[in-house]
Amino acid sequence: MTDDKDVLRDVWFGRIPTCFTLYQDELTEREAEPYYSRPRTSCCAATLQTRCQDSSKEDSDSPAPKTLLLPRVSYLTLVTDKVKKHFQKVMRTEDISEIWFEFEGIPLKWHYPVGLLFDLHASNTSLPWSIIVHFKNFPAKDLLRCQSKDVIEAHFMSSVKEADALKHKSQVINEMQKKDHKQLWMGLQNDKFEQFWAINRKLMEFSPEDGGFRYIPFRIYQTINDRPFIQKLFRPVANDGRPHTLGDLIREICPAAVPTEDEEKKYQVMIHGIEPMLETPVQWLSEHLSYPDNFLHISIIPQPTD
Repeated sequence: MTDDKDVLRDVWFGRIPTCFTLYQDELTEREAEPYYSRPRTSCCAATLQTRCQDSSKEDSDSPAPKTLLLPRVSYLTLVTDKVKKHFQKVMRTEDISEIWFEFEGIPLKWHYPVGLLFDLHASNTSLPWSIIVHFKNFPAKDLLRCQSKDVIEAHFMSSVKEADALKHKSQVINEMQKKDHKQLWMGLQNDKFEQFWAINRKLMEFSPEDGGFRYIPFRIYQTINDRPFIQKLFRPVANDGRPHTLGDLIREICPAAVPTEDEEKKYQVMIHGIEPMLETPVQWLSEHLSYPDNFLHISIIPQPTD
């Protein structure tokens, strides 16, 4: 892969200031003691803490919110222990076994990366991201159950294997040892960039004569569509040898999202909170803007109105 390590680092260390608030009807005991995580940098910690506290002043009986800087590349499942610990002082022990999260009435899928969830549902809202915490009335029709970190690890590795099947006919992932698979997961879980990329870089390699991956692992998500996502076979290079671009991909899958010259822009095409230029080659995007599961997760959302 082309080594734009600064881009890989920027993607990895992307953070979303988030405020977790307990759903008021689930308050059962005394108020939780304030507890604030210590983020990697302290520059915005005080601001985030103050904003969350201000948002909870309307109801002085509510426990203090839990504030976190969530890694975009991670999963909500990996922060549930911190959230449970914060709110356990106001909950009965038997009531905190099953936790789920909601934003503006939408249950948040634990198997979607944090950055994807934010881009899909909250990219045009003000920060911090305000998430409601539930311990009751699990929405089984909307969410899969996730009883342990082993479940999310299995889901993650399944996605990595699927991506490599598309890119290399599974040759790279099958040549790895079990300890390599574990290192991928532990690097993500523990937020260790070098540990993760020491293994993941092998999944991003291809022979020069191929000019790219066999197919690009991608999923396109739309809030205006009931389908969970769209996924198709798409090659990084056209039959004439021309590199396929993001615009080529979107025109094939969701042509309405690419305006013509005389049309107003109706949709945003977002990856990791940014709108890449439609002229960007999909091979480069796959190498540098894929999530740790090796998929490009692309959100197509309505253009905000002023």
